[in-house]
Amino acid sequence: MSPYIPSGCVVVLLHTGKEGNHPGMIQLEGDTAAGRTYVSEFGRMRDGSSHLNYSVYHDRYQRTPDGWKFTERVYEVKYVDTTPLAGSAPHAAPGVYARIMTGPELND
Repeated sequence: MSPYIPSGCVVVLLHTGKEGNHPGMIQLEGDTAAGRTYVSEFGRMRDGSSHLNYSVYHDRYQRTPDGWKFTERVYEVKYVDTTPLAGSAPHAAPGVYARIMTGPELND
């Protein structure tokens, strides 16, 4: 792989993975704002290696006539673990399915 990746290109190295975003905070200052989102990610890469990290998105926003827009996003990794993941994705038993709940069922 080239050490130079052209602007706008995305290199996919992930085989399987999961990202979880957790609410952070947003501080409003008129028509601008600053926010934080906490992230936990894990995955198995195409080369067989594993990756677990905890990170933070530091964001800046600007109010526009079309709503709030990002003006900056910085990704700060706080913790990285490359120890091989020992488990595997769970598989549902035959005949098991997910039931989709809507409306009043959600409040029971």
